[in-house]
Amino acid sequence: MQRVFSVSQITSYLRALLDGDEILTQVLVEGEISNFTHHSSGHMYFTLKDKDSRLKCVMFRSKALSLQFAPRDGMSVIAQGSISVYERDGQYQLYVSSLRPAGEGKLYIAFLELKDKLEREGLFAPERKRPLPLLPRTIGIATSPTGAALQDLLSIIFRRFPCVSVLVAPTIVQGAEAPASIANSLKQLDQIPDVDVIIVGRGGGSIEELSAFNDEQVARAIFNCSKPVISAVGHETDFTIADFVADYRAATPSAAAEAVVPVMAELELTLLALQSRLATTMQNCLLRQSQVTSDLSARLMRLHPERRLENLAQTLDGLQERLLRAMKSKLEWGSSQIQTYAARLQTLSPLAVLARGYTITLNQAGEVVRFPQQVAIGDFLETVVNQGRIYSQVISVGGRENAAAERNGDSSGHI
Repeated sequence: MQRVFSVSQITSYLRALLDGDEILTQVLVEGEISNFTHHSSGHMYFTLKDKDSRLKCVMFRSKALSLQFAPRDGMSVIAQGSISVYERDGQYQLYVSSLRPAGEGKLYIAFLELKDKLEREGLFAPERKRPLPLLPRTIGIATSPTGAALQDLLSIIFRRFPCVSVLVAPTIVQGAEAPASIANSLKQLDQIPDVDVIIVGRGGGSIEELSAFNDEQVARAIFNCSKPVISAVGHETDFTIADFVADYRAATPSAAAEAVVPVMAELELTLLALQSRLATTMQNCLLRQSQVTSDLSARLMRLHPERRLENLAQTLDGLQERLLRAMKSKLEWGSSQIQTYAARLQTLSPLAVLARGYTITLNQAGEVVRFPQQVAIGDFLETVVNQGRIYSQVISVGGRENAAAERNGDSSGHI
């Protein structure tokens, strides 16, 4: 059974086919404008027609803002854009990205073809672009010696940086001889050792007047320069092949002059500020180093062998004094103890007892006689008295009862 599609499905299918077509995604169409409407939103709606057919077109506001002319009915133009389907109305139309009068069409097409060619060869590669020198000694300028662009360049350059040198290579910048003249001036300036950077350019103009800067010979001359090149062609909205190849694209000659040199007065202020910062930084650094030196010197003094020996000698003196004090204290304590023990010994000494009238009797064995049973009649005794000794012989031995009898006058055979 054959499939049935909705209108929307067919429209979406056709749109997908057109959007996927390699030719229709970027196409140039020449025709005459009719039914032109500039909507309040900023979008432009019109029809391109020729003697046999018509094509609906729309140019949205973001693209229309870049136009350098006012489109109107009856004007022949070349539109660049993509063909797709507007699904709501089910009709195809051209979505215009750029628009130029048809009189400039051939030059513009040549511009686009050369741009694509050189871009594929790598002449526009960002990685090959060189930075501009910060303080150029000599600036080379390739432009017309009678044009207003040169006067703007010189006026701004010398006002901003009076001490720089400028070398001008008189150049034809418009007409059939212009491409060769521009290429020759670039080569001459590039061969001068003192030239640090080159400016090539002219004032604004139509695409025909700027065609020399869309020439392949000029593009390759810029590419082959060993010095950085600034392209300063036309007004801010004008782009040329030279702009894409150059190391720096300036919107105007005046902008090129501002880019190539700094303002000397601002540079002097910056240098003074840097000098002040450097002086402050150096002073702070010296202060820090002085503090570090002082700290290290103090640390060295503390760790110096002589200082350590002095400290050890002082410590030794202190220990010696402590030892002497300890010895003296110990001796005093010992002397006190000796005196105490001597006094106690004196108190306990048998001699002290003897001094009080007591005696000590020793038998022949040298034993102290405490009981009568320790001696026999005839034994020799030694009696210790105060300040001497008495030797005697036992003639009688008795107990307490005998002693009492003797005190009463009875001495019958007992002591």
